[in-house]
Amino acid sequence: MDSVELLLHPIRLRIVQAFLGDRTLTTAGLSAELGDVPPGSLYRQVARLVDAGVLEVVDERRVRGTVERTYRLRLAATAITADQLAAMTPEDHRRAFLAYIAGVLVDFDRYLDHGDIDFTRDGVGYHTAGFWLDDTEFAEFVTELGRVIAPRLTNRPAPGRKRHILRTIHLPGEDTTESD
Repeated sequence: MDSVELLLHPIRLRIVQAFLGDRTLTTAGLSAELGDVPPGSLYRQVARLVDAGVLEVVDERRVRGTVERTYRLRLAATAITADQLAAMTPEDHRRAFLAYIAGVLVDFDRYLDHGDIDFTRDGVGYHTAGFWLDDTEFAEFVTELGRVIAPRLTNRPAPGRKRHILRTIHLPGEDTTESD
């Protein structure tokens, strides 16, 4: 199973997203975060991700006669290659995008349901911007954005730090220009 097919599954995608930010979690911790996922489904999908090399076991300990495993995401194993993207049909892309948007909705609902909502304090927002760039300018923009984000991806959990989720979507606008 390639990474596209593996990650298009909605529960597996949510499991992967729970590990973002270089987190380690047990299945019990994962179950607490994904409380709406039945335990049997959660364990099956974690096993599939371990078998595929997407999750790795980083610790094992005995708990009440069973072995509790702690997992970490192998981010490189979630990469979708340019060839895989090119081989996807429009329907595959729709399914992938729907799974992505479903993840956005789950994260947003979790935020709204936690009770103490303060968009300003928490840095929550959703924005749309349109700007005119040629291909070179757009490539520079993407590179600059990557330079801002990349060093923060290696931050470890620490006192005073909160995990933040940044999601980006880029869509080309209409290919038109105003005439003078």
